[in-house]
Amino acid sequence: MKTILIVEDDVSIGDLLAEALEREGYRAARAWSGTEALLLLERTRPDLVLLDLTLPGLSGEALLPRLSGIPVIVVSARTDTDSKVNMLFSGAADYVTKPFEIRELLARISLRLREAPACPALLERGGIALDVQARRVTVDGAEVHLTRTEYAILKLLMLSPGTVVTKSRILDSIGPDTPDCTESSLKTHLSHLRAKLPPGAVEAVWGIGYILK
Repeated sequence: MKTILIVEDDVSIGDLLAEALEREGYRAARAWSGTEALLLLERTRPDLVLLDLTLPGLSGEALLPRLSGIPVIVVSARTDTDSKVNMLFSGAADYVTKPFEIRELLARISLRLREAPACPALLERGGIALDVQARRVTVDGAEVHLTRTEYAILKLLMLSPGTVVTKSRILDSIGPDTPDCTESSLKTHLSHLRAKLPPGAVEAVWGIGYILK
């Protein structure tokens, strides 16, 4: 099920969007401000974001550059051409003005999700290669045998190279497929994984999470 994050401080509009998305079979996540959206993104990665521009605290314009790699549809009352052009050049996939027709917005969402790039078939970093289809990992050409949980953690880290992945995001992202990975066992799984990879490939960021160098 695709998850769509609604970043909107207007309760009625947010409720309308959430109800429409859930009827279409999407999972709707909510954030009422740009700051709240950032906190949510530390725990999970949505498939698409519906972003209002006028938000309390961190504005939509300031949040947009921090949504790199996620399709973003701006949903705003601003109708001037400059706002639309600036947002599209800043990385938005689309721009819809309020008031909007929900059928048109749903069609745009479906289109942007189809356009979103799929996970690469081969992930490579620092001598580590992960073949997504074969579920095979090699280090400097030699195959490394990982448990299901170790593989899921490594794949998540390799999809976010050079970025700290929080513990909560790891648990939320891989939890449904790896029930043996819990908050108390995560450190053990990471320790076993790091022992199978080149020294320093995965570093712990104290109190926050882990990063693939």
